[in-house]
Amino acid sequence: MKKTLLLTLIILIYISTINAQNENLTEKWSSVFNTKNINGTFILFDISSGKSKVYNTARCDSAYMPASTFKILNSLISLETNAINSVDDTIKWNGVDYGWDKWNKNQTMRTAMPLSCVWFYQELARRVGIINMQKWIDSVGYGNTKMGGQIDNFWLEGDLRISAKEQVEFIERLIKNELPFSLKNQELVKEIMVTDSTENYVLHSKTGWALRIENQIGWFVGYVETKDNTWIFALNLDIKTKEDSKWRKQITYEILKEEGIIN
Repeated sequence: MKKTLLLTLIILIYISTINAQNENLTEKWSSVFNTKNINGTFILFDISSGKSKVYNTARCDSAYMPASTFKILNSLISLETNAINSVDDTIKWNGVDYGWDKWNKNQTMRTAMPLSCVWFYQELARRVGIINMQKWIDSVGYGNTKMGGQIDNFWLEGDLRISAKEQVEFIERLIKNELPFSLKNQELVKEIMVTDSTENYVLHSKTGWALRIENQIGWFVGYVETKDNTWIFALNLDIKTKEDSKWRKQITYEILKEEGIIN
């Protein structure tokens, strides 16, 4: 009995110490959120050490609609099932005005990913089909694995939910080519996720904005490669007004600069 109590006490002290260290490490991130009056969470995972820094630990396990961050998995599934043959194959625009000239044209996966072109990925999802889509979501263990809704909008209006912590775990498996897809397809998707690069770093990322629900959620997830390390990040935040969407990238970049990962 005494040994059990002692072991429990040691574990509690250890957890408390880790949490305290983590809060101290990320206390400086608070101002990044607070000065913008933004409620959210941010996780930064160091691949080499296997350690994470977390802002707002109470929120990092909370699951939200993935919105366009699901395009990462949608791309992998579409390539693996031959819903599209390559990232450079073209799907013709159907002539519908989607309110943005950059969307109103023919697209490839290489162009549609950075534009977050909804109609393109809806067409891919329809080609994959409900049965195949669910099979692959289950195989990956993506979020709560529940689709709901329609095949071409379940990541926007359905039951699929994922936490920031789960986003980091998913991206880590992608980086290490440990997802149940071919090596070629995992490498291709990582390639089309590149959104920023300098001589010092390469940033692979995807935004998301669940705007068809009452409590809108914004996402920015991805990873940064430098000459000597790789860091995974996942941010989600509450979007109260359209203007708040800009903070997804801005907060992330401020934190990455604060940590000396980018300049």
